[in-house]
Amino acid sequence: MTGKIPKILVYGYGNPGRQDDGLGIMLADEIEKWSTAQKLENVSTDSNYQLNLEDAAGIANYDVVVFADASREDITHFSLVTLEPSDVVEFSMHAVSPAFILHLCIQVFHHKPRTYLLHIRGYEWEFMGQLTENARENLNLAVENTKRFILDNTMNPE
Repeated sequence: MTGKIPKILVYGYGNPGRQDDGLGIMLADEIEKWSTAQKLENVSTDSNYQLNLEDAAGIANYDVVVFADASREDITHFSLVTLEPSDVVEFSMHAVSPAFILHLCIQVFHHKPRTYLLHIRGYEWEFMGQLTENARENLNLAVENTKRFILDNTMNPE
């Protein structure tokens, strides 16, 4: 990939009808508006309520993938970490983890994009369609950080 402008996907997931659980989707929406305004043709976004097995095919088309989701973890604002593949599947849930999606992408499509998990701190999870004030602040900070991350990866590809 050296010297080539990488194709970047920002994939937000969560439920915007459950207050702060929609942070990942809202981040993807903001990045889509920004990347369109900046005419960054190498940046795409996607979103869904949860990750599905089919998403392995989608990420196989990218060099860099950022999965964005709300988090209940005790983090300050947000956390961006490198994601490693995992073949662990939790059969008690309908959704699959980003690490499993990455694992499937490698196994089925023989491609391993540089993949990251962006956790954005949330606080409330009730059936309401609005973010809490603190989550909105965390979203704004995460959006600005993601913009810098995208520009860094676009201008200085590995």
